[in-house]
Amino acid sequence: MTDNAWMCWPSREALSRVGVHKARRVLSRVTRAIVLGMLVTTTLTNQELSGWALAGGITGIVVCGFLAWGFWRTTLEHRLLPSLVLLALLLVVAAAGHGAGFRIPALVLLCGIAVAAIERLPLAEALPAMAVALSAYAMLDNDAWPTTAATTVGLALAGYVLRLDAEARASAQRLLVQERVARAAEAETAALAERARIAREIHDVLAHSLSAQLVHLEAARLLIERGADREIILERVVAARGMAREGLSETRQALSALRGEMSPLEDFLGELVATADRAGVTVTGERQPLPAAASQAVRRVAQEALTNVRKHAPGAEIHIRLDYGEHEVTLDVRDSGGKPGELSGSGAGYGLLGMRERAELLGGSLDAGPGEEGFVVTLKVPV
Repeated sequence: MTDNAWMCWPSREALSRVGVHKARRVLSRVTRAIVLGMLVTTTLTNQELSGWALAGGITGIVVCGFLAWGFWRTTLEHRLLPSLVLLALLLVVAAAGHGAGFRIPALVLLCGIAVAAIERLPLAEALPAMAVALSAYAMLDNDAWPTTAATTVGLALAGYVLRLDAEARASAQRLLVQERVARAAEAETAALAERARIAREIHDVLAHSLSAQLVHLEAARLLIERGADREIILERVVAARGMAREGLSETRQALSALRGEMSPLEDFLGELVATADRAGVTVTGERQPLPAAASQAVRRVAQEALTNVRKHAPGAEIHIRLDYGEHEVTLDVRDSGGKPGELSGSGAGYGLLGMRERAELLGGSLDAGPGEEGFVVTLKVPV
Protein backbone atom coordinates (compact mmCIF):
# COMPACT_ATOMS: atom_id res chain seq x y z
CA MET A 1 0.00 0.00 0.00
CA THR A 2 1.43 3.41 -0.97
CA ASP A 3 2.12 6.27 1.44
CA ASN A 4 -0.62 8.24 -0.26
CA ALA A 5 -3.15 5.50 0.49
CA TRP A 6 -2.17 5.56 4.18
CA MET A 7 -2.61 9.33 4.44
CA CYS A 8 -5.70 9.75 2.27
CA TRP A 9 -9.11 10.33 3.75
CA PRO A 10 -12.09 8.37 2.55
CA SER A 11 -13.82 10.48 -0.11
CA ARG A 12 -16.55 12.90 0.91
CA GLU A 13 -19.07 10.82 -1.03
CA ALA A 14 -18.08 7.79 1.06
CA LEU A 15 -18.34 9.70 4.35
CA SER A 16 -21.72 11.24 3.51
CA ARG A 17 -25.08 9.58 3.04
CA VAL A 18 -25.25 10.50 -0.65
CA GLY A 19 -26.28 7.53 -2.74
CA VAL A 20 -27.33 5.40 0.24
CA HIS A 21 -30.49 3.50 -0.55
CA LYS A 22 -33.56 4.55 1.41
CA ALA A 23 -34.08 1.06 2.83
CA ARG A 24 -30.49 1.00 4.03
CA ARG A 25 -30.86 4.39 5.72
CA VAL A 26 -33.99 3.20 7.47
CA LEU A 27 -32.22 0.02 8.61
CA SER A 28 -29.29 2.07 9.93
CA ARG A 29 -31.57 4.37 11.89
CA VAL A 30 -33.52 1.45 13.34
CA THR A 31 -30.26 -0.24 14.38
CA ARG A 32 -29.00 2.90 16.10
CA ALA A 33 -32.35 3.33 17.85
CA ILE A 34 -32.24 -0.26 19.11
CA VAL A 35 -28.68 0.12 20.39
CA LEU A 36 -29.54 3.41 22.08
CA GLY A 37 -32.64 1.88 23.62
CA MET A 38 -30.65 -1.06 24.95
CA LEU A 39 -28.06 1.28 26.48
CA VAL A 40 -30.71 3.40 28.16
CA THR A 41 -32.56 0.32 29.39
CA THR A 42 -29.39 -1.25 30.73
CA THR A 43 -28.51 1.96 32.52
CA LEU A 44 -31.95 2.44 34.07
CA THR A 45 -32.29 -1.17 35.21
CA ASN A 46 -28.88 -1.33 36.89
CA GLN A 47 -29.76 -2.10 40.54
CA GLU A 48 -26.27 -1.22 41.80
CA LEU A 49 -26.55 2.45 40.83
CA SER A 50 -28.15 5.24 42.82
CA GLY A 51 -30.23 8.10 41.46
CA TRP A 52 -27.32 10.47 40.86
CA ALA A 53 -25.35 7.73 39.15
CA LEU A 54 -28.28 6.98 36.85
CA ALA A 55 -28.59 10.66 36.01
CA GLY A 56 -24.89 10.73 35.26
CA GLY A 57 -25.25 7.68 33.02
CA ILE A 58 -28.07 9.28 31.02
CA THR A 59 -26.03 12.48 30.76
CA GLY A 60 -23.07 10.43 29.52
CA ILE A 61 -25.21 8.86 26.81
CA VAL A 62 -26.36 12.32 25.66
CA VAL A 63 -22.78 13.61 25.68
CA CYS A 64 -21.66 10.59 23.66
CA GLY A 65 -24.38 11.37 21.13
CA PHE A 66 -23.13 14.94 20.67
CA LEU A 67 -19.51 13.82 20.47
CA ALA A 68 -20.38 11.16 17.87
CA TRP A 69 -22.30 13.73 15.80
CA GLY A 70 -19.33 16.09 15.99
CA PHE A 71 -16.98 13.29 14.93
CA TRP A 72 -19.23 12.58 11.94
CA ARG A 73 -19.17 16.25 10.90
CA THR A 74 -15.42 16.80 11.33
CA THR A 75 -14.53 13.65 9.42
CA LEU A 76 -16.94 14.66 6.67
CA GLU A 77 -15.01 17.94 6.39
CA HIS A 78 -11.66 16.09 6.55
CA ARG A 79 -10.53 17.92 9.70
CA LEU A 80 -8.05 15.55 11.30
CA LEU A 81 -7.17 17.22 14.63
CA PRO A 82 -10.77 17.93 15.77
CA SER A 83 -11.71 14.38 14.74
CA LEU A 84 -8.93 12.87 16.85
CA VAL A 85 -9.84 15.11 19.81
CA LEU A 86 -13.47 14.04 19.66
CA LEU A 87 -12.42 10.38 19.40
CA ALA A 88 -10.18 10.80 22.45
CA LEU A 89 -13.06 12.37 24.39
CA LEU A 90 -15.24 9.38 23.53
CA LEU A 91 -12.52 7.08 24.85
CA VAL A 92 -12.41 9.12 28.06
CA VAL A 93 -16.18 8.91 28.44
CA ALA A 94 -16.02 5.13 27.90
CA ALA A 95 -13.30 4.74 30.54
CA ALA A 96 -15.22 6.97 32.98
CA GLY A 97 -18.43 5.08 32.32
CA HIS A 98 -16.78 1.76 33.04
CA GLY A 99 -15.29 3.16 36.25
CA ALA A 100 -18.71 4.40 37.32
CA GLY A 101 -20.27 0.97 36.86
CA PHE A 102 -21.64 1.26 33.33
CA ARG A 103 -19.71 -1.73 32.01
CA ILE A 104 -21.93 -2.75 29.08
CA PRO A 105 -22.46 0.80 27.70
CA ALA A 106 -18.71 1.38 27.97
CA LEU A 107 -17.92 -1.80 26.02
CA VAL A 108 -20.49 -0.91 23.35
CA LEU A 109 -19.00 2.58 23.08
CA LEU A 110 -15.48 1.15 22.66
CA CYS A 111 -16.72 -1.14 19.88
CA GLY A 112 -18.34 1.82 18.14
CA ILE A 113 -15.15 3.89 18.44
CA ALA A 114 -13.07 1.13 16.87
CA VAL A 115 -15.46 0.68 13.93
CA ALA A 116 -15.91 4.43 13.36
CA ALA A 117 -12.16 5.04 13.42
CA ILE A 118 -11.31 2.51 10.73
CA GLU A 119 -14.34 3.52 8.68
CA ARG A 120 -13.92 7.31 8.66
CA LEU A 121 -10.27 8.26 9.33
CA PRO A 122 -7.13 8.02 7.20
CA LEU A 123 -5.54 4.61 7.74
CA ALA A 124 -2.40 6.11 9.30
CA GLU A 125 -4.53 7.50 12.15
CA ALA A 126 -7.37 4.98 12.02
CA LEU A 127 -5.28 1.91 12.84
CA PRO A 128 -3.71 3.34 16.05
CA ALA A 129 -7.10 4.70 17.20
CA MET A 130 -8.74 1.36 16.53
CA ALA A 131 -5.92 -0.48 18.31
CA VAL A 132 -6.38 1.70 21.42
CA ALA A 133 -10.15 1.18 21.46
CA LEU A 134 -9.93 -2.59 20.94
CA SER A 135 -7.14 -2.93 23.50
CA ALA A 136 -9.30 -1.14 26.04
CA TYR A 137 -12.18 -3.40 25.11
CA ALA A 138 -10.03 -6.52 25.57
CA MET A 139 -8.84 -5.34 29.00
CA LEU A 140 -12.32 -4.43 30.24
CA ASP A 141 -14.15 -7.44 28.82
CA ASN A 142 -14.75 -10.30 31.24
CA ASP A 143 -15.32 -13.00 28.60
CA ALA A 144 -12.83 -15.77 27.86
CA TRP A 145 -9.86 -14.61 25.83
CA PRO A 146 -10.79 -16.60 22.66
CA THR A 147 -14.17 -14.87 22.63
CA THR A 148 -12.60 -11.47 23.21
CA ALA A 149 -10.00 -12.08 20.49
CA ALA A 150 -12.67 -13.17 18.01
CA THR A 151 -14.75 -10.11 18.87
CA THR A 152 -11.86 -7.67 18.37
CA VAL A 153 -10.87 -9.25 15.05
CA GLY A 154 -14.51 -9.21 13.92
CA LEU A 155 -14.87 -5.53 14.83
CA ALA A 156 -11.70 -4.63 12.90
CA LEU A 157 -12.90 -6.54 9.84
CA ALA A 158 -16.39 -5.04 10.13
CA GLY A 159 -14.98 -1.51 10.17
CA TYR A 160 -12.75 -2.16 7.16
CA VAL A 161 -15.60 -3.78 5.23
CA LEU A 162 -17.78 -0.73 5.94
CA ARG A 163 -14.94 1.48 4.69
CA LEU A 164 -14.59 -0.51 1.47
CA ASP A 165 -18.36 -0.54 0.96
CA ALA A 166 -18.55 3.24 1.40
CA GLU A 167 -15.71 3.77 -1.09
CA ALA A 168 -17.39 1.47 -3.60
CA ARG A 169 -20.63 3.44 -3.22
CA ALA A 170 -18.70 6.70 -3.64
CA SER A 171 -17.04 5.38 -6.81
CA ALA A 172 -20.42 4.43 -8.19
CA GLN A 173 -21.70 7.93 -7.43
CA ARG A 174 -18.74 9.56 -9.16
CA LEU A 175 -19.17 7.33 -12.20
CA LEU A 176 -22.86 8.20 -12.30
CA VAL A 177 -22.09 11.91 -12.20
CA GLN A 178 -19.46 11.52 -14.91
CA GLU A 179 -21.90 9.56 -17.05
CA ARG A 180 -24.52 12.27 -16.68
CA VAL A 181 -21.99 14.95 -17.61
CA ALA A 182 -20.86 12.88 -20.61
CA ARG A 183 -24.45 12.38 -21.74
CA ALA A 184 -25.16 16.09 -21.42
CA ALA A 185 -22.02 16.90 -23.42
CA GLU A 186 -22.95 14.31 -26.02
CA ALA A 187 -26.46 15.73 -26.33
CA GLU A 188 -25.06 19.26 -26.66
CA THR A 189 -22.58 18.10 -29.31
CA ALA A 190 -25.35 16.33 -31.22
CA ALA A 191 -27.51 19.46 -31.06
CA LEU A 192 -24.66 21.62 -32.33
CA ALA A 193 -23.93 19.14 -35.13
CA GLU A 194 -27.60 19.13 -36.11
CA ARG A 195 -27.69 22.91 -36.15
CA ALA A 196 -24.57 22.98 -38.31
CA ARG A 197 -26.12 20.45 -40.69
CA ILE A 198 -29.31 22.49 -41.01
CA ALA A 199 -27.35 25.70 -41.53
CA ARG A 200 -25.16 24.03 -44.15
CA GLU A 201 -28.21 22.60 -45.93
CA ILE A 202 -30.03 25.91 -46.09
CA HIS A 203 -26.83 27.68 -47.15
CA ASP A 204 -26.23 25.23 -49.99
CA VAL A 205 -29.77 25.54 -51.27
CA LEU A 206 -29.75 29.32 -51.21
CA ALA A 207 -26.22 29.54 -52.62
CA HIS A 208 -27.18 27.36 -55.59
CA SER A 209 -30.44 29.19 -56.24
CA LEU A 210 -29.01 32.68 -55.89
CA SER A 211 -25.95 31.80 -57.96
CA ALA A 212 -28.16 30.53 -60.80
CA GLN A 213 -30.29 33.67 -60.62
CA LEU A 214 -27.14 35.75 -60.71
CA VAL A 215 -26.13 34.07 -63.95
CA HIS A 216 -29.32 35.13 -65.70
CA LEU A 217 -29.52 38.58 -64.14
CA GLU A 218 -25.91 39.33 -65.02
CA ALA A 219 -26.59 38.19 -68.56
CA ALA A 220 -29.62 40.47 -68.71
CA ARG A 221 -27.47 43.39 -67.50
CA LEU A 222 -24.88 42.75 -70.18
CA LEU A 223 -27.58 42.51 -72.84
CA ILE A 224 -29.08 45.79 -71.70
CA GLU A 225 -25.68 47.49 -71.86
CA ARG A 226 -25.21 46.21 -75.43
CA GLY A 227 -28.66 47.35 -76.50
CA ALA A 228 -29.97 43.86 -77.22
CA ASP A 229 -33.53 43.18 -78.26
CA ARG A 230 -36.21 43.42 -75.62
CA GLU A 231 -37.27 39.81 -76.19
CA ILE A 232 -33.77 38.48 -75.53
CA ILE A 233 -33.48 40.48 -72.32
CA LEU A 234 -36.94 39.34 -71.26
CA GLU A 235 -35.90 35.71 -71.72
CA ARG A 236 -33.09 36.19 -69.21
CA VAL A 237 -35.37 37.89 -66.70
CA VAL A 238 -37.96 35.14 -67.07
CA ALA A 239 -35.21 32.56 -66.59
CA ALA A 240 -34.09 34.32 -63.41
CA ARG A 241 -37.67 34.29 -62.19
CA GLY A 242 -37.84 30.59 -62.94
CA MET A 243 -34.66 30.01 -60.96
CA ALA A 244 -36.18 31.93 -58.04
CA ARG A 245 -39.17 29.60 -58.14
CA GLU A 246 -36.87 26.61 -58.34
CA GLY A 247 -34.93 27.97 -55.37
CA LEU A 248 -38.12 28.23 -53.36
CA SER A 249 -39.03 24.69 -54.34
CA GLU A 250 -35.56 23.45 -53.41
CA THR A 251 -35.79 25.19 -50.04
CA ARG A 252 -39.02 23.36 -49.39
CA GLN A 253 -37.37 20.11 -50.46
CA ALA A 254 -34.49 20.79 -48.09
CA LEU A 255 -36.90 21.32 -45.22
CA SER A 256 -38.67 18.12 -46.18
CA ALA A 257 -35.31 16.34 -46.26
CA LEU A 258 -34.52 17.61 -42.78
CA ARG A 259 -37.78 16.00 -41.72
CA GLY A 260 -36.78 12.79 -43.50
CA GLU A 261 -39.21 13.22 -46.41
CA MET A 262 -36.94 13.06 -49.48
CA SER A 263 -37.88 11.95 -52.96
CA PRO A 264 -35.81 9.15 -54.56
CA LEU A 265 -32.39 10.32 -55.68
CA GLU A 266 -32.90 9.07 -59.23
CA ASP A 267 -36.11 11.10 -59.59
CA PHE A 268 -34.35 14.20 -58.29
CA LEU A 269 -31.52 13.87 -60.83
CA GLY A 270 -34.06 13.28 -63.59
CA GLU A 271 -35.88 16.49 -62.69
CA LEU A 272 -32.57 18.33 -62.48
CA VAL A 273 -31.39 17.42 -66.00
CA ALA A 274 -34.85 18.19 -67.37
CA THR A 275 -34.23 21.87 -66.58
CA ALA A 276 -30.90 21.89 -68.47
CA ASP A 277 -30.21 21.75 -72.20
CA ARG A 278 -28.31 18.77 -73.62
CA ALA A 279 -28.12 16.94 -70.29
CA GLY A 280 -28.65 13.30 -69.43
CA VAL A 281 -28.34 10.98 -66.44
CA THR A 282 -27.27 7.33 -66.14
CA VAL A 283 -27.72 5.17 -63.04
CA THR A 284 -25.63 2.02 -62.58
CA GLY A 285 -25.26 -0.55 -59.82
CA GLU A 286 -27.84 -2.01 -57.49
CA ARG A 287 -30.05 0.79 -56.28
CA GLN A 288 -30.29 1.15 -52.50
CA PRO A 289 -31.64 3.73 -50.07
CA LEU A 290 -28.93 6.13 -48.93
CA PRO A 291 -28.53 7.86 -45.58
CA ALA A 292 -30.08 11.32 -45.56
CA ALA A 293 -26.71 13.09 -45.33
CA ALA A 294 -25.23 11.12 -48.24
CA SER A 295 -28.32 11.66 -50.39
CA GLN A 296 -28.25 15.39 -49.71
CA ALA A 297 -24.55 15.58 -50.59
CA VAL A 298 -25.18 13.95 -53.98
CA ARG A 299 -28.07 16.31 -54.70
CA ARG A 300 -26.16 19.45 -53.79
CA VAL A 301 -23.04 18.48 -55.77
CA ALA A 302 -25.14 17.73 -58.83
CA GLN A 303 -26.85 21.12 -58.56
CA GLU A 304 -23.58 22.98 -58.06
CA ALA A 305 -21.94 21.19 -60.99
CA LEU A 306 -24.79 22.09 -63.35
CA THR A 307 -24.68 25.71 -62.19
CA ASN A 308 -20.95 25.85 -62.92
CA VAL A 309 -21.51 24.47 -66.41
CA ARG A 310 -24.11 27.20 -67.09
CA LYS A 311 -21.59 29.77 -65.91
CA HIS A 312 -18.37 28.59 -67.49
CA ALA A 313 -19.43 26.50 -70.50
CA PRO A 314 -22.92 27.52 -71.59
CA GLY A 315 -24.38 25.19 -74.19
CA ALA A 316 -22.00 22.32 -73.34
CA GLU A 317 -23.34 18.81 -73.26
CA ILE A 318 -23.67 17.47 -69.70
CA HIS A 319 -23.66 13.85 -68.61
CA ILE A 320 -24.41 12.73 -65.04
CA ARG A 321 -23.59 9.21 -63.92
CA LEU A 322 -24.69 7.82 -60.56
CA ASP A 323 -23.04 4.54 -59.56
CA TYR A 324 -24.18 2.49 -56.56
CA GLY A 325 -21.20 0.54 -55.26
CA GLU A 326 -21.05 -1.99 -52.45
CA HIS A 327 -19.49 0.43 -49.99
CA GLU A 328 -19.86 3.85 -51.62
CA VAL A 329 -21.93 5.81 -54.08
CA THR A 330 -20.20 7.76 -56.85
CA LEU A 331 -21.56 10.79 -58.68
CA ASP A 332 -19.73 11.82 -61.85
CA VAL A 333 -20.71 15.04 -63.63
CA ARG A 334 -18.82 15.97 -66.78
CA ASP A 335 -19.38 18.39 -69.61
CA SER A 336 -18.16 18.44 -73.18
CA GLY A 337 -16.49 21.82 -72.77
CA GLY A 338 -17.07 24.93 -74.77
CA LYS A 339 -16.34 28.57 -75.11
CA PRO A 340 -16.24 30.32 -71.70
CA GLY A 341 -19.40 32.26 -71.05
CA GLU A 342 -19.67 35.93 -70.33
CA LEU A 343 -20.30 35.11 -66.67
CA SER A 344 -17.33 32.79 -66.19
CA GLY A 345 -15.73 35.33 -63.85
CA SER A 346 -18.77 35.75 -61.61
CA GLY A 347 -19.00 34.11 -58.21
CA ALA A 348 -16.46 33.73 -55.44
CA GLY A 349 -15.56 30.11 -56.10
CA TYR A 350 -16.97 28.84 -52.80
CA GLY A 351 -19.45 26.36 -54.31
CA LEU A 352 -17.19 23.38 -54.90
CA LEU A 353 -15.20 24.21 -51.77
CA GLY A 354 -18.37 23.90 -49.71
CA MET A 355 -19.24 20.64 -51.47
CA ARG A 356 -15.77 19.27 -50.75
CA GLU A 357 -16.17 20.11 -47.05
CA ARG A 358 -19.56 18.41 -47.01
CA ALA A 359 -18.08 15.27 -48.59
CA GLU A 360 -15.17 15.19 -46.13
CA LEU A 361 -17.55 15.49 -43.18
CA LEU A 362 -19.18 12.28 -44.42
CA GLY A 363 -15.84 10.52 -44.85
CA GLY A 364 -15.92 10.86 -48.63
CA SER A 365 -14.10 12.93 -51.23
CA LEU A 366 -14.77 15.35 -54.05
CA ASP A 367 -12.47 15.87 -57.03
CA ALA A 368 -12.96 18.61 -59.59
CA GLY A 369 -10.78 19.44 -62.56
CA PRO A 370 -10.36 19.38 -66.32
CA GLY A 371 -11.25 16.16 -68.13
CA GLU A 372 -10.56 14.87 -71.61
CA GLU A 373 -12.93 17.42 -73.12
CA GLY A 374 -14.43 19.70 -70.53
CA PHE A 375 -14.68 19.75 -66.74
CA VAL A 376 -15.29 16.75 -64.44
CA VAL A 377 -16.68 16.70 -60.90
CA THR A 378 -16.53 13.37 -59.06
CA LEU A 379 -18.08 12.79 -55.65
CA LYS A 380 -17.57 9.63 -53.59
CA VAL A 381 -19.54 9.09 -50.40
CA PRO A 382 -19.43 5.95 -48.21
CA VAL A 383 -22.74 4.25 -47.52
